[in-house]
Amino acid sequence: MEADLKRWSLKIDRLVAKTELVGAHPSFDTLTYIDELKALHAVARSKLETFKARGDRGGARLEAELELAWKEADAAFKKPKPRTSGAQFDSEADRRLRQCKSR
Repeated sequence: MEADLKRWSLKIDRLVAKTELVGAHPSFDTLTYIDELKALHAVARSKLETFKARGDRGGARLEAELELAWKEADAAFKKPKPRTSGAQFDSEADRRLRQCKSR
């Protein structure tokens, strides 16, 4: 489970980095998707930490909550990210800069 949390965290970091590229204007859907992943990641981490802290006293309810949080997060990370319209550029200089970076 710790490995999943780390993997999900890295995926979020990569998505955020892509949206912060110079000149990029991420779509609303992309930003919403990233926010959803962050929230589900936080919930899964919280449930796991609570489960670990309680140990054997966690009970079936806490275990079920952890499983549900994990399934929701896993499903969200597996679904395809929203398609973006690509970076929107305001000038010819921006288009040229994009062409240079893609080489």
